[in-house]
Amino acid sequence: MASEAVTPRADRRLHRARQATLLSLATGVWTSVLLPAVGLTRDADPRRVALGAIGILAFAATQTAVLYAAVTPWLDQRWRRRAQLSLAAVAVLTVPLVGPVAAGAWQTWAWLGASLIGMAPLLVRHAGALAVTAATLLVSAGVAWWTGGSVGRYLAVSGGIGVGVAAVNWFQVWFWDLLVEARQGQAAQARLAAAEERLRFARDVHDVLGHSLTVIALKAELAARLAPVDPERAGREATEVQRLAVSALAEVRETVHGYRAVDLGEQLAAVAGVLRSCGLRCTVLPPPADLPQSVATELAVVLREAGTNVLRHSRADWCRIHIHREGEVARMTVTNDGVDDRGPDEHSHGLRGLADRLAAVGGELRVRREDAVFILEAIVPVAS
Repeated sequence: MASEAVTPRADRRLHRARQATLLSLATGVWTSVLLPAVGLTRDADPRRVALGAIGILAFAATQTAVLYAAVTPWLDQRWRRRAQLSLAAVAVLTVPLVGPVAAGAWQTWAWLGASLIGMAPLLVRHAGALAVTAATLLVSAGVAWWTGGSVGRYLAVSGGIGVGVAAVNWFQVWFWDLLVEARQGQAAQARLAAAEERLRFARDVHDVLGHSLTVIALKAELAARLAPVDPERAGREATEVQRLAVSALAEVRETVHGYRAVDLGEQLAAVAGVLRSCGLRCTVLPPPADLPQSVATELAVVLREAGTNVLRHSRADWCRIHIHREGEVARMTVTNDGVDDRGPDEHSHGLRGLADRLAAVGGELRVRREDAVFILEAIVPVAS
């Protein structure tokens, strides 16, 4: 079954797929209630009817619990095991409760047997499913012999209908598991992209500081050795160490604040690719070619944060990214749907950091919500 690492409750598309799967599986529950219930209408003994109704309803309740657990990956494994054991116990109890109902007139218990065989692939692996099927057919034949019914008809209902239901149920849950695994892969891809970005930044910092710190260490060592014998030269070396340290600090600040060359087009393509890989319809309008490098750098930082917010803090189906220039101002607009009732407060710290950064260069960050649509606007002045 699906991994518990995925929570479809936080993913609108996966949530809808789970609801559709549950609805489809629920038809099997109604079958296990309605078709055996036909036997209740054909039995004149009130006591048998009452006991049969109790057995059928108990079987339907435990069957519902097992089917729910099959498409609920975040469910505790102990709860899942209890549901399966409860179904097994109730299935055994239905033999004396439901077996005698409409004996010889309707294959009442055989329909429960068909439902049990139909759920076998959801409970155990292939070998176990075959064992459950064989045991159920044996019990169905035994009930038919005990109640005076047709063994052939009981086996046809339990075996023929049961195998068909098993195939349908297996396909539904297999398809559901496939969807969950696909979403897991998309989430892993997003995490991998973030990890690669951190590694890239670490390599940049190493490249910036590695050479400078090596030279600083050598010159500081030289100055220490020269101090007792040649104070004047030692002073020059110390001055050079200071100059190198100031230069290295400036380079680190440039790296941290993203002042190195950034290809905004490549950043747009990367963010759009990650969003699309996670199932969003992403529309991107290419940026103007005349944006200065400093402006492109600021917009790229906002773009990365905005893309992260779309993935982490919304249940978006679509996202639109538009960058254009209006005179002496560059404007980037990121719009997405799927905003929940809590709005953007849960990630406001990141937005406040972006607002402070843009304010430092005379820009502005604007965010607003229109129903379930979230709109982020970054405005950066273009130096004349």
